[in-house]
Amino acid sequence: MAATQAKLSKTAGKPIHCRAAVARKAGEPLVIEEVIVAPPKSCEVRIKIICTSLCHSDVTFWKLKDFPGCFPRILGHEAFGIVESVGENVQDLKEGDSVIPIFLPDCTECLDCTSKKSNNCSKFQFKVSPWILRDGTSRFTTVDGETLYHCLFVSSFAEYTVVDIANVTKIDPRVPPNRACLFSCGVSTGVGAALKTANVEQGSTVVIFGLGGIGLAVAEGSRICGASRIIGVDINTDKFEIGKQFGVTDFVNSNSHEDKPISQVINEMTNGGADYCFECVGMGTLVQEAYACCRKGWGKTIVVGVDKPGAILTFKSFDILHMGKTIMGSLFGGLKPKSDIPLLVKRYLDKELELDKFVTHEVSFQDINKAFDLLVEGKSLRCVIWMDK
Repeated sequence: MAATQAKLSKTAGKPIHCRAAVARKAGEPLVIEEVIVAPPKSCEVRIKIICTSLCHSDVTFWKLKDFPGCFPRILGHEAFGIVESVGENVQDLKEGDSVIPIFLPDCTECLDCTSKKSNNCSKFQFKVSPWILRDGTSRFTTVDGETLYHCLFVSSFAEYTVVDIANVTKIDPRVPPNRACLFSCGVSTGVGAALKTANVEQGSTVVIFGLGGIGLAVAEGSRICGASRIIGVDINTDKFEIGKQFGVTDFVNSNSHEDKPISQVINEMTNGGADYCFECVGMGTLVQEAYACCRKGWGKTIVVGVDKPGAILTFKSFDILHMGKTIMGSLFGGLKPKSDIPLLVKRYLDKELELDKFVTHEVSFQDINKAFDLLVEGKSLRCVIWMDK
């Protein structure tokens, strides 16, 4: 490690030329280019990315033609790396630290960050921005001086990136890089939604709408909590066999019940509704179906999926008052990055949280477009992209 730190320190304070996968047009293959990564400014660190994984949100931003889609851009927000250098006013991070960048800011100082009740930092409110967190500028340019946009304060599809300290969490170096990167977004979001937002109880019944990466992470979290029945709802029947590895006990194909609402099917299966219902697709209609099949009196509906901007949910006032159900959002699983991620890491190191089954593919950086193809075609849960492999 000492030799590595000595090597890293030679580049401190200087621009770094490296490779990045640049998205230049909506939906078109990324282009591997030489880019220049500026040194970190105050309260920033520059990270050497070791590996990154592809999240469905990256595909969403890649396809968007209108804002918050913008080009040219360096996508990517699930990653593991080593701190290459630090800017001024950085106290808790140093060169050589093992870290994961996380899109959700955690300043550790504001009312929300110091409370156990919230992970929604009020000093740095989360937003979808094309810039770095504090000063609204970019740390990326091409060799010709063209500015490149950031993505979710991370931009991990580059060999080096600059990230604000509010978006960086230290991680135990015992976790392999191709597993550590999973804690950056999807797995943490799903597992956290079950463990922290919902606080799933042992012996309870859970319904999960959408068995993609996040939905399966919810299943994993529910399994850890001891749920006795985990019902997966999806249109792809192949997801049931996959879901069994994560604790899914029952499967409902929503396309096979056109004669009745899916909520009615679930209510009949569960004798009146499930204890916890998770919407992991990002569709308002499914949120309402989830709410309709969570049990009256104590049922919780947890919204995890990201719907299109401006989407509106509609509920009857009578149902809200008389049914006593709860509906709640779960951004990043309700987790506080700097304090809760180490707890998930401990569960992994104790072999309680099983990460291996989430990684279905691994590719080299030059094959990053293959990772997009695999995810778009529904063949991959998480594809890990190695920078130097």
